[in-house]
Amino acid sequence: MVDSDTPPGSRHLPSADLSDARPGSALLRLETTQSREGILDGAWWPRSRDIGAELPALVRALTAYLGPVTRVGLDAVAWEGLPTRIVVDDRVVHIDSFTVGDDTVLITREEGDIFSLLVIPPNSSHDAAHAAMAQAVRADNVTRAEQILIDTGPGSPAP
Repeated sequence: MVDSDTPPGSRHLPSADLSDARPGSALLRLETTQSREGILDGAWWPRSRDIGAELPALVRALTAYLGPVTRVGLDAVAWEGLPTRIVVDDRVVHIDSFTVGDDTVLITREEGDIFSLLVIPPNSSHDAAHAAMAQAVRADNVTRAEQILIDTGPGSPAP
């Protein structure tokens, strides 16, 4: 899906606020500019460290705005039971895992664009999570994910 202000064929993320508390939905905020100068493209607030329960909702939400997601890169230390791939709505999504502890998830869509999302720790307070999300989506943000979490109070997502 592309918003009306995004030129046809654009490889940029449309602005969206997908915060939703329904079961099976992703708590996600995305907002970028055409220049994509900020360090992060958005933020994701999973409810747990169970990737099998959390990742399908994230992939579905992102697919609605970005088109098909082909790869997800995650910190292996921060997640329970990390598989090498999952199937979401009959599409295979490959999962890359690294032991980097960088508080982000990398999303690759079909065209090869890579988007970086801040991962908000599941046990964060509502206020801290939303403050971190607001900082992450600022177009002029030059603050790294770890520092955003320190500044806003949710803490580090690593267990």
